[in-house]
Amino acid sequence: MSKRARFVILLAVLAICFAFLWPSISWYGRTPKETQQLALGSTESIKSYAELKAAEDVRQIKAFASTNADAKIAELDPALNWLEKAAKKQYKANGEKVPSEVNVLAILDAYSSEKAFMEVIQNHYRDQILKAKKRYNGSVKLGLDLSGGMNVIVRADLEAAYANQGDAVSSQGKEEFKKDAMANAIENLTSRIDRFGLTSPVIRQQGDDGIYIEIPGAAQADAINTLIVGKGILNFRLADMDATNAFKAYYAQHPATTFNAAGELMDKSIIPEDSEVFGVYSKDSYGIDQRDDWLVVKKEIALDGKHVQSAETRTDQYTGQLLVCFNLDTEGAIIFGDFTGKHVGDYLAIVSDNKVKSNARIESAITQGAVQLSGAFSQDEANQIKKVLQTAWLDVPLSVESQQVIGATLGAQAIRQGIFAIILGLGLVLLFMLIFYKKSGINAVVAQVLNLYIMFAILSAFNLTLSLSSIAGMILTVGMAVDANVLVFERIKEELRQGKSRAVAISMGFDNALWAILDSNITTFIAALFLSLLGTGSIQGFAVSLAIGVISSVFTALFVSRLMFDFDTDVLHSQKVSIGWGIK
Repeated sequence: MSKRARFVILLAVLAICFAFLWPSISWYGRTPKETQQLALGSTESIKSYAELKAAEDVRQIKAFASTNADAKIAELDPALNWLEKAAKKQYKANGEKVPSEVNVLAILDAYSSEKAFMEVIQNHYRDQILKAKKRYNGSVKLGLDLSGGMNVIVRADLEAAYANQGDAVSSQGKEEFKKDAMANAIENLTSRIDRFGLTSPVIRQQGDDGIYIEIPGAAQADAINTLIVGKGILNFRLADMDATNAFKAYYAQHPATTFNAAGELMDKSIIPEDSEVFGVYSKDSYGIDQRDDWLVVKKEIALDGKHVQSAETRTDQYTGQLLVCFNLDTEGAIIFGDFTGKHVGDYLAIVSDNKVKSNARIESAITQGAVQLSGAFSQDEANQIKKVLQTAWLDVPLSVESQQVIGATLGAQAIRQGIFAIILGLGLVLLFMLIFYKKSGINAVVAQVLNLYIMFAILSAFNLTLSLSSIAGMILTVGMAVDANVLVFERIKEELRQGKSRAVAISMGFDNALWAILDSNITTFIAALFLSLLGTGSIQGFAVSLAIGVISSVFTALFVSRLMFDFDTDVLHSQKVSIGWGIK
């Protein structure tokens, strides 16, 4: 391969590595801490933040416009300057002439309603945070030992859950019941923790009855334990459709002043005193709750979810429509029979964790405890309602078996210590190379720096997690990478002692050291590969970083270092090799 081709390949590798590293550089170096905290929250918390922030901005802009209509938006807040450009774009979209001076009043007049204006601001905040979240997803992740956080092992008492069912589940269906109970326990935990606004939690089953939870970032152990062990709240409430229609009409006219920053009604008189308003939610294509509508329901609970014994989906044999069917216990059947008999023709909502999951019309009194919900459900909608009902009857006792909390301060300290260890180890090794191999040691310095650069780029490309064990693997790689340079340099010295010229000595030195370098690194790579496949946790992190380091160190030692020697020979026309004491 020609030297020009090798130089082009090197430039291409460096450019590709920079592209891989850019998300990490942008996330850790260019994204403000406040934006990072928002981007690390759940999708639901991002949505809530954008809505509340947009409502707050609209209120401020309207108040400012009432006394400063001719002022520029920058006089209120320079961060809102983007609204001028957005307003001009909106005027053009409306087919209207853009005002010569876009002041605060002109910005408000660009939009047909307050709701439309608020949606533009909301989308702006959402897009900013989602862009940051995208950068995070493409960057190197920090493990719990570096970022801080906690891991928890939760034990599910499946035997107790089975015993609580009594005769509702036959002995033949015991294993299937346990499987369903475990799956629902994991789904409930995922929903609760994600709703808590935590950072990308890892939740997976461990064995038959264990659940492993990993929560990066600062988290309060007591709050998390309460969240894990606590049960979801599911109940049935009477819906007030007249109040709902009135509320939705009011909200359409006053979207920015309906709720405060805490999500509470600012004017409680817009709904009856004995009622409260909840969002009607469904799962989107990503499995995340999205609000589709609003519903006003009575505060009084008609039936508690604890009375639900089983739930399933069926197909109506006459209409072919999907049905959601559930059975109540004896007490629940009596309560529900009395309630439905008094409210035939009214609507009954299923409320779970203060979210409306279903709202169905009561067609007749239901006295036998067997309830059937219909409503032209899709398969996904029917399954979702069934799962909501299952959260009530699949009562799985959960207990925290063990937990480990790592504070953010300890994580930051670990990062500093890890960086210091890498710099110190690299510095001492390179100092030795410069002293022992003189000017040629610079080649080793450059090769080692590029080695770490490529390692981090690969970690970023595959979205791998950086932990203390990964840093240990990198430090070991630094020492191993120098070994390849030492082999090459010593072979070059041997050739020079035999009186060969610079070009010949360098060429033969690399050629003769090639197989020794490959042999030692291939055996190390095989060991690292098996460790990464068979090991877990810190062992796996160490093995992965070691395997990546082996590949990058071979490339820099044989490719980059050789190119630098050739550059000195062909471009700088060096005749001698400064490669050690007593070598001319």
